[in-house]
Order: sequence, then structure tokens, then C-alpha cells
Amino acid sequence: MSETWQDLLMRDHETTEKVFAAMEKPFTSPAGPDPGLVVKLFDYVRNYVDRCHNQKEEQHLFPLAEQRGISRGSGPLSVMLAEHEAAKALLARLEPLVQAYAAGDATRLEALRATFSEYVALCKDHYWKENDVLFPMAARAMSEADGAAVVRGIEQVEAGLGASTRADYYRLAEELIQAGRLQDLSFGVKRDVLAAILNTLPVELSFVDQDDTVRYFSHERSEKIFPRTRGVIGAKVQNCHPQKSVHVVNRILADFKAGKREVAEFWLELGPRFLHIRYWPVRDPGGRYLGCLETVQDVTGIRALTGQRRLLDQG
Repeated sequence: MSETWQDLLMRDHETTEKVFAAMEKPFTSPAGPDPGLVVKLFDYVRNYVDRCHNQKEEQHLFPLAEQRGISRGSGPLSVMLAEHEAAKALLARLEPLVQAYAAGDATRLEALRATFSEYVALCKDHYWKENDVLFPMAARAMSEADGAAVVRGIEQVEAGLGASTRADYYRLAEELIQAGRLQDLSFGVKRDVLAAILNTLPVELSFVDQDDTVRYFSHERSEKIFPRTRGVIGAKVQNCHPQKSVHVVNRILADFKAGKREVAEFWLELGPRFLHIRYWPVRDPGGRYLGCLETVQDVTGIRALTGQRRLLDQG
């Protein structure tokens, strides 16, 4: 299925927010960020965020949204336009600071930090307003043909700046993210909290590593659909299944390792329960196979749902 204008614009937001998060450590280090990193960062925010991303919205999304009844003079659209101008003004303040710092003037570091921090705060606040307020409002107001027109407009803006603008700047964004050593969000959660989260999920988890060795299962202290004990940890997964099904296990794992399959799923009835069992390849950001995740869920209640519930029950 082709991407919508919301997919494209929100991916820009997500990419830029990752860049901002990756820059936090270099910018807060006592010595400050590497000057070359600052130059690349400014290239990204000025030439992609401001001159490309914001123009996709200003030239194509915002005018069409206005034609469909969303006021430019007040409300979310007015706020977004004002914040684009505020961001542009901050970039104008940043430019001489970046140039001076890149030329070796360390006295500009504090002003650089403060101004960049102000820019980041503005953009992050701006993005959630667009993602959660303006974009859904515009999507409701616009037709399918309108959406297709915005997608074409996005492509036109990118093409006007170069044949591979988005790909080039996404590569630059990835370079900045790698330079800032951005960690997964889970690194900010204490291990006991993360364990409690996994054990709270309405899905039972099991993980087998790249060598087919069982390394983890969730809900150890709870009643499980398929009971197991710690004795299984360290065992080969093939030894945890009936002999008649080992060939199926091996095929799934081989397909995952070869990149031929992204999910294997089964469903079955177990007494009054209807179970959904799925297997997923776990890969690192570079696509390297790390192992297989099994999820087991009792979906009996989900299958029985009808109608809608939009209000909180009384408990």
C-alpha cells in the first residue's frame, strides 16, 4: 500500500526527533559537540527541516486544508504557521553561532547550546501538535484525491531540491544519530520496571537466541497458558517441542535466519480458550538476526467483542 501524506510527514518528524535526541549527549558534554558535527546538524535542520519539510506543508498541505475549511487566521493552522516562522528566526540566530563555533570560537558554545535547545523544544512541541491535532483534522476534511495531491506536492518539493533529497538527508540524519550514539528508549527504563512491563503485557513472551537456545520467558510468577519453568532456560528450542513438530520449528527458524519470513502464526482451541500463537524474527537496526520471539495470547474475549466502548467502565 502506498504511503499517505501523513505517513511521509510524520516519518520526517520521527527522524528529526531522533536526531534531536542523539544530539543531547554531545551538546551537554563539558567540552561541547564536535564542530564538524554541529555543521552537519545545521545543514540538516536548515536545508531539510526548514527548507524541505516545512515547505511540503506550507506549499501543499496547508493551502489545501484551508480550501477544505480549516481557517488560516485562527486555530491549529494559524499556530503551525506562526511556529514555522519562529523556527526560521531561531535558525537565523543559530547560523552565526554555528559558523563561529566551527571556526574555533569556543566562547560561542553556551549561546549555541541555549539557542539549539530553544529550537529543539519548539520543534518537538510543534510536531505533536501536528501529529495529534492538525493532521487528523486535515485528514477528516480532505478527500482521497486531496491526499494524493498532497503526496505529489511533497514529491515536487523534494525533487526541486535534488534528485534524492529525502534519501540524502535521511542518510545524514542516520549519520548524526550514530554520532550521538542514540540508545533505544528501553535504556532509560530500569531493569525491574522493564521486567514488570513485560510481565504485565496480555501476551506471553518467549525468546530464543540466534543459536536456537531458550533465553527468556515472561510471566514466570503468573499462571501461564503453556506452563514452563526455569529449567528450560539454556535448552535448545528443538528439545522443547514434540518430535513430530520439530521440523516445523526448524523451518520457521531457517526462514527467519534467511530473511524469507517475517511472521509465522497459528491459532487453536484449547478447551474454552481460543489461542493465537505467533513467531517473529528479532533483528537489530542493521537487520542482523538476533533470535526468535514467540507470543501467545488468549484472544477468546477479543473475538467476542461487538459494537463499541468509548467510555470508561465503572470498574
